[in-house]
Amino acid sequence: MAYCSQCGNEVRESDVFCRKCGSRQPVSGRIASDPLGGMSPRTAAVLCYIPFVGWIASIVVLAASRFREDLTIRFHAFQGLYLFVAWLIVDHVISPVFRGLPGHVPPVDNILKAAVLVVWIFMMVKAAHDERYSLPIIGELAARSISER
Repeated sequence: MAYCSQCGNEVRESDVFCRKCGSRQPVSGRIASDPLGGMSPRTAAVLCYIPFVGWIASIVVLAASRFREDLTIRFHAFQGLYLFVAWLIVDHVISPVFRGLPGHVPPVDNILKAAVLVVWIFMMVKAAHDERYSLPIIGELAARSISER
């Protein structure tokens, strides 16, 4: 049983305030629950490839202690991050270059954006089937990233 840090009255471990004096109780004894505790590795891998927002899930997975030793999930997280970087390069570097060219230019930037979107969906399917598929350049970067601990 725990006691109030101010008045010494008995308090439960889950109490934030003392019922007798109302003072706030220290939080050092409480254990935070793992927010990814109920998530399966397959779900975590699929979330890393959600178009445009998968980078958030990738960062959460890489930071989570639960998946720290799972190299397959970390591979998917890094590959999802690098795929998002590829999207950013196409959207913010290649697209402005093609928009600035004079005359009739084929929509190469739109084709590249569609290709990245198709690869995201392809990787979601692969991750949903528990397959570790390595993309040509991005997969090599992801494999190198998980080997550098």
